[in-house]
Parts: sequence; C-alpha cells; structure tokens
Amino acid sequence: MTDDNIGQEVEKTKTLVLGVGNLLLSDEGIGIRVIERLQEGYQFPEDVLVLDGGTLGMDLLYYLEGVKNLLLVDAVELEDEPGTTIRMEGEEVPAYFSVKMSPHQIGVPDMLFAAKLRDIYPDEIVLLGVQPGILDTSLELSPPVAAQVGPLVDQSLAELARWGLTVNKK
Repeated sequence: MTDDNIGQEVEKTKTLVLGVGNLLLSDEGIGIRVIERLQEGYQFPEDVLVLDGGTLGMDLLYYLEGVKNLLLVDAVELEDEPGTTIRMEGEEVPAYFSVKMSPHQIGVPDMLFAAKLRDIYPDEIVLLGVQPGILDTSLELSPPVAAQVGPLVDQSLAELARWGLTVNKK
C-alpha cells in the first residue's frame, strides 16, 4: 500500500482495530498475531481499518484522527497466569499496565493520553488483553498465549458486531 493509499484509508476510517506489540519478543506479539489472522481471513467494511501497530507508539496518533470506535489487542500485565485474557472498555483502558521492555518505550496508555490532549480520543474504546508468559527473543508465542489467538479473533469480531459492523469471511 502506498502512502497515498494509507492516507485515503485513514480518512475513511471510523473504526480502527489495532494490534500492538513486538513480534520479536514472543508473547509480546499477541496483538499482531490476532491482526494477521483477521486480515488473512476476513473482509471488513470500507470504514474499518485493521492495523498492525507494532511498536509505533506515538506515531499511531495519526490513525486515531476521525476514529469513533477503537478496538485494541495487546499483551497486558495482569499479574495472572499466562494466557489469561481481559476485556476493558472506556475509561478503564488507559489505566492498564502494558508490557514495556524499557523505561523509554511509549505504550498505548501514553498514546491514548496524547489523543485526549489533541481532542482525537475515540468515543468507544475496547481493549482485549492477554497476560504474556514468555518475553524472550522468539517469533513463537508460548502455548497458553497462542491458544488465545482464535478466541481473540472471535471476540474482536463480536465487538465489531456490537458496534453494528458486518464482517464477512474471505
């Protein structure tokens, strides 16, 4: 996709499905794995953007312009068993503890705070989070976290349906 195409996609976006994380750090990549599965298996309405946000941090603010609904998928420190999932919405979301590999890393809560300051905070925000188990250098998810990819895809589709969006299987 060219920069012009990305700009056009962002202009039309009313709903953003955003997976964040680092694929190189095992379970930290869960959000990206869910996005990959969604992109591979489903067709989304024109006003829905499904985005691999990787480790872009504050650069993701650009994608929040004009977004009404934001669905986030991320590794979240829940102080629970690996693979444990959580659903948060609204004001609960900025309060979650994202996994940070260094004190210099900008996390999703920081980005959402900046979105509030810039008055581009979405009307609806839902976070689907998973407790990571392994954060070592690896491209593979640990078994308990990998087992959550399918359920998180299903949960993501259910959230989109709750917002009145129809998603078709490819």
